[in-house]
Amino acid sequence: MKVIIAEKPSVARDIAAIVGATTRKDGYLEGNNYAVTWAFGHLIGLAMPEEYGIKGFQKENLPILPEDFKLIPRQIKEGKEYKPDPGAMKQLKVIRELFDKSQRIIVATDAGREGELIFRYIYNYLSCSKPFDRLWISSLTDQAIRGGLENLRPGTEYDTLYFSAKARSQADWLVGINASQALSISAGSGVWSLGRVQTPTLAMVCSRYLENKDFVPKKYWQHKLSLSKDGNVLTPVSEDKYNDRIDADKVTQDISQNGIATVKSIEKKTVKQEPPLLYDLTALQKEANGKHSFSADKTLSIAQKLYEGKLITYPRTGSRYLSEDVFETVPKLLSGFSEHPLYGESVKRLNDLNKRSVNDAKVTDHHAIIVTGNKPGSLPGDEKLIFEMILCRMLEAFSITCIKEQTSVRFEVQEKIFLVKGAIINQAGWRSVSGIMADENEKEENSTLPPLNEGDRWNIDSTDTLEKQTKPRPLHTEASLLSVMETCGKELTDEAEREALKESGIGTPATRAAIIETLFSREYIVRDKKSLIPTNKGLVVYLAVKDKKIADVAMTGSWENALNKIAIGGMNAADFHKGIEVYAGQITSELLTMHLEHKDDKAGYPCPKCGKESVILYPKVAKCKNEDCGYVIFRNKSGKDLSDKNLIDLLTKGKTSLIKGFRSKAEKIFEAYLRLDDTLKPVFEFDNTGKKKSGKR
Repeated sequence: MKVIIAEKPSVARDIAAIVGATTRKDGYLEGNNYAVTWAFGHLIGLAMPEEYGIKGFQKENLPILPEDFKLIPRQIKEGKEYKPDPGAMKQLKVIRELFDKSQRIIVATDAGREGELIFRYIYNYLSCSKPFDRLWISSLTDQAIRGGLENLRPGTEYDTLYFSAKARSQADWLVGINASQALSISAGSGVWSLGRVQTPTLAMVCSRYLENKDFVPKKYWQHKLSLSKDGNVLTPVSEDKYNDRIDADKVTQDISQNGIATVKSIEKKTVKQEPPLLYDLTALQKEANGKHSFSADKTLSIAQKLYEGKLITYPRTGSRYLSEDVFETVPKLLSGFSEHPLYGESVKRLNDLNKRSVNDAKVTDHHAIIVTGNKPGSLPGDEKLIFEMILCRMLEAFSITCIKEQTSVRFEVQEKIFLVKGAIINQAGWRSVSGIMADENEKEENSTLPPLNEGDRWNIDSTDTLEKQTKPRPLHTEASLLSVMETCGKELTDEAEREALKESGIGTPATRAAIIETLFSREYIVRDKKSLIPTNKGLVVYLAVKDKKIADVAMTGSWENALNKIAIGGMNAADFHKGIEVYAGQITSELLTMHLEHKDDKAGYPCPKCGKESVILYPKVAKCKNEDCGYVIFRNKSGKDLSDKNLIDLLTKGKTSLIKGFRSKAEKIFEAYLRLDDTLKPVFEFDNTGKKKSGKR
């Protein structure tokens, strides 16, 4: 019997249908000499210090450097202690029994670094020695699964990928455990979290916030003319800027007395704008944040659903290119969308495909995100948005170049130069797909200018003095933070330069969303509309460690580069581990010698269970900090995140005002009050035609 192990039940069901394993069993499917089972993500992980006999946070125990890392089943918290997750233990028992019966194992966890680690940790924890092959596919369509099963690779070919994954896992443990314990000891109270990747990421958010906050704007003045000739009007702006209002007003007076502006020069140039590359996960997350305010985590979650629904290819990719063989399938993949209400006409116009996004050398584990050709049918709103973004980008990427003729005109008035720019689109090319003909920074330059010749004289109808001021770099959004994580802190707009730095970025496309979410869950940052703002707690941590090795962005990027080298056999994992152990010792020493100044400035609200003023509002819950009580209200209720006011009303009044935006299991939107019932759980209360009903949903 062959045993196939997938990463989650939904994927296992898809594979089981292909191999004919249709009989349902407890924890697996069976049939046709196959058993198809699954993990629930990371069933096995690295043991915490307690498993090595190290309890509490003691300075003399640091740094903790296990000689051999222990593997344990996933843990859950019960009271103050962690215990093995019963669900994980049950599934591990199923997997063990199947592995023992098997002749050969087929590994069908996600085809990437973390997917490899999920299987290998299970395999090693169970002390299994059965041979295994690797199913490596980039989509979950029936065709892709069949093709992958016909071309299984020996599991040993992915040993270096596992070595990289294990090195990353152990490095995060060494840095996270030692740094967090050292900082907590220095703080004297509370538990403070630091991490190999999360701390440099926090540093980038905080440094930008402080730079923005401390920025002192400086005023300056420019002039704008209103010119007319033969019924045409232009509004050129002065090339000169004035730091003094008096100087600006004097020039205004001189210009007004002149009355005529002369065309000094006209410069025309043809600009070719190549189509954008296909999406990798980070590019998709950035654009979804910019266009729809989606968090990186939300975009990844939606993309994963579309992948498991066989609608798009593997989303956790770091490549924006296709290989030649996949490129050959693109016309067929797109042909089924010729009647799409938004992009059908673009599909019909697509003839000679642009090959800018085709490069075998730039496709490693997985190619860029593309549609599979399966039609989506009716999708929920957010899933529809992400799917159509991916479809649109495919059409843009394979469309012809956009060609513009840009014109820059210089007017002269009393030796002062005034500029106006315009552009004519000669070939819309890829821009015709979305209909957006200019980027944000080009919009002012995209107007059509009237006929102009050097020496033309235009009447000055009026002169305005524009008061402006210098602006700081904006606060980070998730989109801009993802960009600097990708390029190791360097702010680059050139696509080629960004691609060149990818191997040394902070985190990976698959992990960046989780890193950002960790900063939210640790209460180090919050969202203010799209902007990311550090909390007082986050700033305390940043100011304490900003000059320490733990916050060094470049060093963290170099570690990621090293992990990529291990994955392709270009570096020894043991050498990397030794380096991380030295690094963990250095950061521990640095952190133990400092003193962390902090205070808990969170307001406490009355706890309906214990009666103390001890409920604290957190990003995902309202929780009583009295350990003997432990009362919790979760923010999310039927798809709606409760506001601070909603939670405070529940705690202080026992009932909220009317809340809109709840979503039923049938995906219908409804409104209701929330009140605390006799067991202190939030329940719905409806107001229909004047009569109130209550119930849970």
